[in-house]
Amino acid sequence: MQVVELLDRFSADYKVSQHRPAFSAQRLAHEEHVHGMNVAKPVVVTADGRDYVCVLPACCRIDFDALRTVLGADHVELADEDHVAELFADCELGAEPPFGSFYGLPTIMDQRLERDDYIVFQGGAHDRGIRMNLAEYKRIECPRVYSFSYRI
Repeated sequence: MQVVELLDRFSADYKVSQHRPAFSAQRLAHEEHVHGMNVAKPVVVTADGRDYVCVLPACCRIDFDALRTVLGADHVELADEDHVAELFADCELGAEPPFGSFYGLPTIMDQRLERDDYIVFQGGAHDRGIRMNLAEYKRIECPRVYSFSYRI
């Protein structure tokens, strides 16, 4: 399953760009010439045994106390790389898109991403960026929106 194929099934409005490989969300921001607040960084966490895709700006980190609260969980931890690779088998490790629903996972989006009209994210490969209007992303993904990050 390719991300762009799924976006096309939703008749999504998006733009794909090619760039030098970017192995971090902040590097993606640099390659795409956008601010880190516009880059949607997906982070897979496990909360009380259930996986979630948490989507936050590239220049932010997860506040695990806040995330535990919004999820109503006792224990939240980052998923290990092997597990993420299994969940997103069609993606290069570290280039997962912010669409947990495409992989059977719930998606939690940080409200900081709502400050701008668009987001940029990796489309399954380190050398591919996808730019999408935030409203379009929310229409397709329907993420739950909470505050669970802090700026670094």
